[in-house]
Amino acid sequence: MLLALPLRAACSLMAWLSLYAWFCHRYKHRSYEWSCRLVTLTHGILATCLSAYIGFIDGPWPLSHPGSPNTTLQVHGLCLSLGYFLFDLCWCVYFQTEGALMLAHHLVSIVGITASLALGESAAEVNAVIFGSEITNPLLQARWFLKEMGCYHSLAGDMVDFFFVVLFTGVRIGVGAWLMYCELASPKPRWYIKLGGVIMYAVSWVFMVSICRFARRKSMKKYHAWRSQRGEELSLRTNGHLKSH
Repeated sequence: MLLALPLRAACSLMAWLSLYAWFCHRYKHRSYEWSCRLVTLTHGILATCLSAYIGFIDGPWPLSHPGSPNTTLQVHGLCLSLGYFLFDLCWCVYFQTEGALMLAHHLVSIVGITASLALGESAAEVNAVIFGSEITNPLLQARWFLKEMGCYHSLAGDMVDFFFVVLFTGVRIGVGAWLMYCELASPKPRWYIKLGGVIMYAVSWVFMVSICRFARRKSMKKYHAWRSQRGEELSLRTNGHLKSH
């Protein structure tokens, strides 16, 4: 079983590389980042759907069974995401597109998934972390594509940002805190699995601080724009009713 796991991870990596190569061929007129973002979007949708099915339907429930033995479906899901994170980490390092925080997030994800696969346990909570991390990813990629197409400053851009902030706060911060508490309170998971969960949650909070700053800046811009527009409308109304002397 252990010998088959590196092969599965390698096949997953090759699959994501092949998809990236196809996107590069299909969208020759676009940048390499465009193709990489499409791969990221594809993984985000697949990983969210698969991890949701594993966590909510197939089981076991990560909040009540942390440290439980891995199921076959959980192993498939982890190998799928492991190959993607390896691909994306290499791409980000080669093109130098991301900062230290995102690289650290990828490294912790790779180490956590690898440890769970090697131990044969704790896939339930690792899968839950993948779900929480990837559920906001499609919105993040949609925001980037809207910017590239010049459609970000619109209702669609506002809706994407709104749902991204709500999902990130509710799932990664809110539910993430609950999951971390259950993980730390349970005697079953290994200490380094618990440490990885704490690090991932800390990374989420660092992202959250940046998101709060962004949300505040955007809200203030919207507010000032509304005040300015309101002032112009009031001025037009007043000038339209001026009495001639």
